[in-house]
Amino acid sequence: MQLRKSSCLFLASVLMTGSAVTLRASAYKLPEQSMRSVGLSAAYVAGTADSADTGYYNPANMGWLEEDQYVDASLTLIYLPKVEFEGTVHGLPADGSSRSEDFLVPMFHYVGPKFGDWRFGLSFVAPGGLSKRWRDQPQRTYAEEFTLAILELNPTFSYTFDDRWSVGGGLRVVYTDGTVRAYGEDAHGNFLFAQNLEGDSFDFGYNLALSFRPQPETVLSVTYRSNVDLTVEGDAKGGGPVVGTAWFDTGADVEVPLPATLAVAAAHDFGRVKLELVYERTFWSEYESLDFNFDDPTVEASLLGRAKEKNWNDTDTIRVGVTWHVDERWDMLFGYAWDESPIPEKTIGFELPDSDAHIFSVGSVIRIDENWEAGFGLLYDYKEDRDVDGAENDNGIDGTFDKGGAYLATVGIGYRF
Repeated sequence: MQLRKSSCLFLASVLMTGSAVTLRASAYKLPEQSMRSVGLSAAYVAGTADSADTGYYNPANMGWLEEDQYVDASLTLIYLPKVEFEGTVHGLPADGSSRSEDFLVPMFHYVGPKFGDWRFGLSFVAPGGLSKRWRDQPQRTYAEEFTLAILELNPTFSYTFDDRWSVGGGLRVVYTDGTVRAYGEDAHGNFLFAQNLEGDSFDFGYNLALSFRPQPETVLSVTYRSNVDLTVEGDAKGGGPVVGTAWFDTGADVEVPLPATLAVAAAHDFGRVKLELVYERTFWSEYESLDFNFDDPTVEASLLGRAKEKNWNDTDTIRVGVTWHVDERWDMLFGYAWDESPIPEKTIGFELPDSDAHIFSVGSVIRIDENWEAGFGLLYDYKEDRDVDGAENDNGIDGTFDKGGAYLATVGIGYRF
């Protein structure tokens, strides 16, 4: 079967964007990993010394918690509304919308007792993970399904020098599981290819923290989470005229970065109100290209096996959090963040039509008694419309992505003993 020129361009675009599932969730990152962090839009680095999630967000501050042991458990419902696209792909009409998605994400934090100047904690979180499924062609050719789960186990420690200086760190144990499906057709409905990729991995990194308390009401902190190379291995199945084989079933692997993040934060407690400001830098420039390696030499030699240019940009995020101590038992939380997208116009695709975001949140924590507390957080991630110029885009996309974004609702409990 001889493919038309438009079909070849169409497929090349698909293969340049396809299989980016592992990075998809991290670009749409989930820094909110507890009820307090959701309520504060993750402006929760320097002023964390209140509960067990301190061990995850800033392990240096664990040393300034009171002598008790702390446990915090939360459950977050994430709702992703559909993304709509109006425009063309390589000059062909391509209006369509993705499906909405929803997920339940559990989170757990623990901080143990003090051992002299040392303290240890443990967190189980989901720092990224979501799905994008398109129901229309040509979007289905690019991303019939991109589904990802990233889970992290983070044992941490702190060493506190005195009431002014403390350091901390931890080991990042990251598990990744992903599925990529695509079904390609040309403009006339002729079959081009099908692919189904599934894989997982365990990978490792670290995190570091430093806190300085010049006065009891003020904390200055710097935290760093290292890059983790996700070395996903699994199976690939599919086939079609453009792959050069009617059917393949082979091993496949790919390595992609979960990028490093640096946060600089300052928190001050004014008495009834605690204010925190956070500047966050995410080093997405590690993601230069995506290269799937197939055990089958025929598939590896096809367009499926070629490296796809990404060249993402490092990004800035500004976060502001306000905690209002209404009374001895009740806190109200408010947050705002501006989050920059790392994806340049040249390489944006249907698997992640990302854009700059404005994040708004509110929450509350109630201290039930000396041991128990409960709370909730609500967050809205508003994505700006993303206009794409087909003359600039490698995938031939010319049009506008709108709607999308995310809604988060978290409930949690805390216990100290």
